Amino acid sequence: MHNTQEKSLNQSVRVRFAPSPTGALHLGGGRTALFNYLFAKHHGGQFILRIEDTDQGRSTEEAVKTILEGLEWLGIYWDEGPKVGGSHEPYCQTGRLNLYHKYAHDLLAAGRAYYCYCTPDELAAARAQAEKEKTAPKYSGRCRTLSPEEEKAHHANKRTRVLRFKTPESGQTGFPDLCRGEVKFENELLDDFIIIKSDGFPTYNFAAVIDDHLMEISHVIRGDDHISNTPRQIQLYLALGWEPPQFGHLPMILGKDKARLSKRHGAKSVTEYEKEGFLPEAMVNFLARLGWGHLDQEIFSREELVKLFTLGKVAKSPAIFDADKLIWLNKHYIAQALPERIFDLCLPYLEKAYPHFKLHEKEPQALLYAEKVIALLKDRLQTIPDIVPLSEYFFNEVEAYEEKARAKYFKGEATVKILNELKTALEATEPFDTANIEKAFKGLAEKLGVKLGEIIHPARLALTGRGESPGIYAVVEVVGKEKTINRIAKTFALVLQ
Repeated sequence: MHNTQEKSLNQSVRVRFAPSPTGALHLGGGRTALFNYLFAKHHGGQFILRIEDTDQGRSTEEAVKTILEGLEWLGIYWDEGPKVGGSHEPYCQTGRLNLYHKYAHDLLAAGRAYYCYCTPDELAAARAQAEKEKTAPKYSGRCRTLSPEEEKAHHANKRTRVLRFKTPESGQTGFPDLCRGEVKFENELLDDFIIIKSDGFPTYNFAAVIDDHLMEISHVIRGDDHISNTPRQIQLYLALGWEPPQFGHLPMILGKDKARLSKRHGAKSVTEYEKEGFLPEAMVNFLARLGWGHLDQEIFSREELVKLFTLGKVAKSPAIFDADKLIWLNKHYIAQALPERIFDLCLPYLEKAYPHFKLHEKEPQALLYAEKVIALLKDRLQTIPDIVPLSEYFFNEVEAYEEKARAKYFKGEATVKILNELKTALEATEPFDTANIEKAFKGLAEKLGVKLGEIIHPARLALTGRGESPGIYAVVEVVGKEKTINRIAKTFALVLQ
């Protein structure tokens, strides 16, 4: 059913991402934003960003800034919202308080809302009693039928008050969820929830309904932790005489242990992944696959995601966060990226790790050398900071050799003879480029009657201190003739130990 509904869209698609600025943009929020963005672009609609900042105790300007930066890094740009503007301003809820009070007054006047004077202690006692009786901890409705005299008395006693919505006490509230199918709630299980708090600020459910209606939101796509809010919001729409939008609730994201995703699973905020050297296209691809897919395809361009994305392909079961998959995707996108881009990303790490090389001074020869190193290692990077440990032997002298490789490839006088012959051959190699270096290696193997690997492996260990590296001919060229010959000569005594 939900797939058919999406295909038969005959209205202008307007969706929104509405984060609360109480922290950075986390993975779940990033996925929700992405799915809304893809849905809008797939249908030629608009994507709106709204900041739900009515939690005065926790909302911060710094969090707003971080959320915006996270979305921009992902390339999720909004058609209306902060910094962009639009015809439904303001896009921060604290600037819309007069609207909430207007519609709250309308509900009050229509008999669909009432003031509640219950104290926190009274509400806590009622919850404790419900727990003791093993009944649903819902508001009892004790202020629902207060007489005008009782209200005056509470007011005279300066009791704080909140405004509650008068929820229907029987029947069902249902809706066709675009991701999950038909969903129904029994109204008797819903309580008279607060719509305006004692500080005059609206609650989430009330403010979201007012804003979604006034901003002409056609589809509300959000995490399924919000599904219990939906019947309350639908009741508010109906009470105000408005047509509810269509709803779609995305599956939860769990760790591999099937527990709710947290930092112990390796999950971080979007901006932390940026700082740790992940590319935005890898993160977008990764987020898109958290609960959505197309056949067996794993790699998607942004254009493909827009073309293929439908809510009908969103899974009902929870998505599993796999940090290894993200690293695999990042390695793929680094390898596919333009060398100039990866150079720009890697250079700051090299500047910090190897200050003696004075890359920060932008000396042309030093930059050219760094460019060659990065190009050679590019396909081996899983994240951008990997450039530092992988490139160490290019910028520092080799002072240690991997024990396992040393035992395997440094075999006394036979190895010294091979390396000494190689040193001589390389000294005579001109021009000192990859093609001629390869000829020197192969020519020596033929001359000595040995397998090429018997030359390559000890030479690699002498040059890098490691048993593995990029292609040895390219490594020799980048390291340069002088350093290569010196490093080979340096190992002679070591090999004979």
